[in-house]
Amino acid sequence: MQGFDDVRWERMTAPEIGEWAARDATVMLPVAALEQHGPHLPVWTDSLIGHATCVRAARLVRDDAPAIVLPPMWQGISEHHLPFGGTISLDFRAMRAVLDCIARSIRACGFRKLFLVNSHGGNIDPLAVMAREMGAEFVIPVVTATVHGAAAADIAKILETQWSTQHACEAETSLWLALDPDAVRKDQVDRALSNGGMSVGSSAFQRFWSFAERAPGTGVRGDPRAATAEKGSGS
Repeated sequence: MQGFDDVRWERMTAPEIGEWAARDATVMLPVAALEQHGPHLPVWTDSLIGHATCVRAARLVRDDAPAIVLPPMWQGISEHHLPFGGTISLDFRAMRAVLDCIARSIRACGFRKLFLVNSHGGNIDPLAVMAREMGAEFVIPVVTATVHGAAAADIAKILETQWSTQHACEAETSLWLALDPDAVRKDQVDRALSNGGMSVGSSAFQRFWSFAERAPGTGVRGDPRAATAEKGSGS
């Protein structure tokens, strides 16, 4: 069947999507953001990475655990990036409302499983709450996971200047270089380091931290100068 040649929802016809529902496929929704990523990466960074990850994963498990991938939800919770410009942010209520509409829509299409695949740090805590609430409300499994967190140990082995994915850093810049190298402003990479910045402190206490505090000057956390396409492809 032609509809099973790929896993991307937006490339299929409605009858083809119905065939995926009949197979009890999981719907994967990349939940991302549209926000500043320093002077060298496009604001589409989280959406690009999240969607590419979902598509690759769904293709790998297509025969054993069918999954269909929605276009990325590019609106995330990104108020902490607003001081640097280029950022569009939802608040908690708006984001939950959008996700509710998506859940109702996929149920109407015959699907019964929703996987919220997050690729933006500001979405982690809100999605943890939303997934629990939505699972109870819609009476379907709603699962959430964050791309970089799910593979943290493997990512750490590849990186040279940091132990985890940060923001517009060695990891995210490497992924852009692997996926779309022409989009990276290579002449700006050396200017991307932030001027110090504050730690978020103990996880036992929570408050709002603007990136103007955490990554002053450029909005970058980490060192993108060590990025390579080879690291981004995992080779």
